[in-house]
Formats: sequence, structure tokens, C-alpha cells
Amino acid sequence: MRARDLGLPLPGETGPHNAITDVPGVEVGYTTLVAGEAVRTGVTAILPRGRAEVHLPCAAGRFSLNGNGEMTGSALLDETGQLRLPVLITNTHAIGPCHRGVIDWAAREHPRVADQWLLPVVAETWDGYLNDINGPHVQPAHAVAAIDAAAPGPVAEGSVGGGTGMNCYAFKGGSGTSSRVVRHGADSYTVGVFVQANFGSRSELTVCGVPVGAQLSDDNPIEDGDWMFPPGAGSVIAVVATDAPLLPGQCSALARRVPLGLARTGTTGSHFSGDIFLAFSTGNVLAESGFPHGDPGYDTLRYIPWNRVDDLFAAVVQAVEEAVLNALVAATTVTGRLGHRSPGIPVDRLVDLVTKAGR
Repeated sequence: MRARDLGLPLPGETGPHNAITDVPGVEVGYTTLVAGEAVRTGVTAILPRGRAEVHLPCAAGRFSLNGNGEMTGSALLDETGQLRLPVLITNTHAIGPCHRGVIDWAAREHPRVADQWLLPVVAETWDGYLNDINGPHVQPAHAVAAIDAAAPGPVAEGSVGGGTGMNCYAFKGGSGTSSRVVRHGADSYTVGVFVQANFGSRSELTVCGVPVGAQLSDDNPIEDGDWMFPPGAGSVIAVVATDAPLLPGQCSALARRVPLGLARTGTTGSHFSGDIFLAFSTGNVLAESGFPHGDPGYDTLRYIPWNRVDDLFAAVVQAVEEAVLNALVAATTVTGRLGHRSPGIPVDRLVDLVTKAGR
């Protein structure tokens, strides 16, 4: 089930799968780890140019709304405005094994690239409410498996991959995605978004402009129990992809629009939430990074003029909002570590509240 399946009035024209994989070449793969009563975690892999060309750089930029989180490789991303290799998302304490896993995969699949140096992008959100986050459950092999599983087409949502143990607005959250088609003269481009949604307080939740959180407060074990963290704690990672040709600075501008989409779902950005966003463009084929070799040359970037990028900004905002709602709607109730329970959002009640509000 997805948000549009409920008839929610969401703006914008989606791609065929309404997913980040509507951007040509982008692939998504998961490793989901569920074992016993305490393991509820996993790994998500996003390949910007697919498996064969994942080593070719893309123009890229990032933005941190709140830095209580981690995204490795950020310094080089800021320095060069380029991204290559798979992007992985996992839990906070599994950054290390996933980083190692990207290197293992690159050494196997692209040994010439791995002979230089690798600074993979691995991001995280915290799943310690449902998952034994301090246990060594995520291993490099799980990261490799997520990359190997990456494929185009429809993308599973909810409690899968890195989103397996995540909560959103004190409901079960996790992985969500959406896309928008943007016209530029005679050309059409796609903006795709993927979120690992693990943020927000129940009282904040807003759906299609309707504040529903306070009216859905009766089943809230995460915030009403003896849990030590304040409402709104968690994190959110968003990855924005597009085939529109853009400069690195324009990619950063796309990443800066992610919070506007999150705000439509109600969040005010808790200090205890690491909110970090990455955007990349596959619209130019850049020269391979690494040691210089051969005769000196030039890279050429074709890009949409700055005075024509507003429709791309709107696409990011719309797709982020829908990706979060997709993560909420797709997820169902999960019980994990120490018997902690994260309830699935009551879909029928949600639809009734939005309908009664005239939306």
C-alpha cells in the first residue's frame, strides 16, 4: 500500500514507478535483517548509475539541517562536488561494516578503481528502540549483498533494508520513495527521492495539510512508555536523484529543499534528529576520478540555467513529502528488542481524518 492508493491528494506528476529508480540508471537494493526478538535492522544501497557505471562520478551536493548524525565522505563531496560508488544507508552503529562492504564490493567489481582510494558515502539513522544496535549484526557481507541486490523498477517500502528498525512520528517508519516528472522546454527530466524516515513527534504529524497527530495519539508506546529519548528523536536521511543536467551547487540547492518537504509532514526538526541530505545528477558524464594520466584535458558540464530550476525545487518538496507518507503507510506494527512495539499507522482512521477535513 502507498499513500496514493489511499486517495490522498498529493500534487505533481510521478514517474512510472513513483520511485527514485524512475531516474534512468538508478538502482536500489536491500539487505533486511530480522532475527529472534532483538535484531531489526538492515542495509540500503543506492547505485547512482547502476552496477556497471557506478564508478563514474556524478555532480553532487549535500545539506545538513541538523548535524546530530553521520554521512561519511562528506568532506570530499564538498571539495569536489562529485559522487561515485554506491551510497549506503544503515543504522548508526553499522557505519563501519557498511563502509568496509563498499570497499570489498568495489575491489571485487572495479579493482582498478579500488587500487586508488575509496571514500564511500554511508549514512545512518538510529534504530536502537527496536534493534540491538550495539550488537555486531550488520557485517560487510550484508552491505555487499545489498549492493548486489540493487535493481531498477519498483522499490519496496516500509520495514525493509536500513529502514527495518526505524520509527517515524512514533509510528513504524522506514524506507520510502517517490518521484516527479519535470518539463524543461521540449525535454522531460525526473527527480526521484529516497528517505530513511526515523524522525518526528506524534503530535506534529500532518498529512496533506491536516494536523492528524493529536487525533491519533491513543496508541503511542514509543513516547508514552519509559523510553529515555525525547519526542522527535531519531533522524532522517534523504537521497535526491535526477537526470537533469546540473552543477554541483545546483545539487546542493536541491538538497536544501528537502526540509521543506519534511515540514509538510509536520516536523520542526528536533535537535535529537540527524537530518542530512544528498542530491546528485546523472545528467553529465564526468571524467573518472583518480590519479591524472595521459594528456591534460577538460571536463564540460551542461546545466539547466539557475533561472529555470524552480520546477526542480518544487519536485523535490513534493516527492519528499510523499516518500515520507509512503514509508508510514507501507510499514506495519513491529515488536523488537525488550518487547518494544512500534505501531503501524492506522490507515483507515488516517483517511477518515483527512476526508473529514475536506481534503
